[in-house]
Amino acid sequence: MSDIYDFIGIGIGPFNLSLAALTEDMADLNSIFFEETSKMEWHPGMLIEGTNLQVPFLADLVTFADPTSPFSYLNYLHKHKRLYPFFFYHNMEVPRHEYNDYLQWAAGQIDRLHFGKRVVDVWDEEDHYKVRVLDLDAEETEEYLTKHIVMATGSEPLILENMHGFPHKDVLHTSRYLYEKEALLKADHITIVGSGQSAAEIFYDLLEERENKEFLLTWLTRSEGIFQLESAKLGQEFFSPDYVNYFHQLPFKKRNQALETLEPLRNGIDYETLNGIYELLYHYSIGGKDPKVTIQPLVEVNNIERDKEAYNLSCRQWQAEKDFNYHTEKVILATGYKPHIPDWFMKRYKNKVEWEDELMFNVSRHYELVFKKERANRFYVVTNIEHSHGTAATNLGLSVQRNMEIINHLTGEKRFDTDGPFVFQQFE
Repeated sequence: MSDIYDFIGIGIGPFNLSLAALTEDMADLNSIFFEETSKMEWHPGMLIEGTNLQVPFLADLVTFADPTSPFSYLNYLHKHKRLYPFFFYHNMEVPRHEYNDYLQWAAGQIDRLHFGKRVVDVWDEEDHYKVRVLDLDAEETEEYLTKHIVMATGSEPLILENMHGFPHKDVLHTSRYLYEKEALLKADHITIVGSGQSAAEIFYDLLEERENKEFLLTWLTRSEGIFQLESAKLGQEFFSPDYVNYFHQLPFKKRNQALETLEPLRNGIDYETLNGIYELLYHYSIGGKDPKVTIQPLVEVNNIERDKEAYNLSCRQWQAEKDFNYHTEKVILATGYKPHIPDWFMKRYKNKVEWEDELMFNVSRHYELVFKKERANRFYVVTNIEHSHGTAATNLGLSVQRNMEIINHLTGEKRFDTDGPFVFQQFE
């Protein structure tokens, strides 16, 4: 424990993996990363065959910082002799399965990444941090010292209180879809609750299974409609460093209002998925056949109750103000995710950092937690920053930009050019 690292990365998803890749050749930066899962996996329960990322392949781990990096997606394709297949594929978006494989390939080349290691505590030692790590295989703890922290603990499924406690094979979050799919297909009636891309992809996948199955399929969503993701080029410029600069300096209340305005940009469904769903519905209805499908927006599901071998959903059509019960055998909750903030963080730092609102800490433009008492030892976060950085919070296309800014700020040097403007629009 005598060595003091320049920084320790907590969590290894695409965001911190990008940080590790960008600093791999920086010999003057001594760092190490810890992740509690046993290997690099990106949303394994949603790696549905035929699905793609919603961002172009340029939004990889490194390209926006250094297109010549050996960790680029193009180099991954080159090393796997897939450049020509990708060239003829004629698609800017990366298949999700291949993106996961790309992340695993990149992670396998970086020795500073340690999986199966859970960070269980981080002490503030005034001029450095002490990090306690549990080795999940050996069941032993280790301690490390570091000048700075970069916390990227990701998100966890958001499940309402009255939807907890049911068997996973019956009532499950979208994050477990592929794990439970075989059991789902044996049911007579499956209902998806929620909206967004994940809900649509699962609906589409189950709809395709209906070619050889007879189950009823229902989609209930509180949204006002099943709307397409805003994909116009000028609209996409809101996913740019320029907009992040503008958004961050707004007052807290204005930022929350802006997030509501940007909802079609952030949570819509891509055209290919919506088009595929409609085409299948059309074919299933030829000759007056019943497609055995219910799609109903404007419906909030407020409770789930067991009814013998099935479930009753307490529903309300909120616009018409009508309550009703809905009977189904299986329920898939597309209720989204919430930031995962470790217990040790709240225990050690709740009273040390500034808060903008309950559970929304104050974060500087450079992704540094704002402490009540100023310090030289930084604590950077890329988790729970939607309220502070808006469109930059979870967007893969901006993850490299985030890390360039963190590296520049952490080192006090301009190692990457992060100056704009980057887009045609101006926001102030």
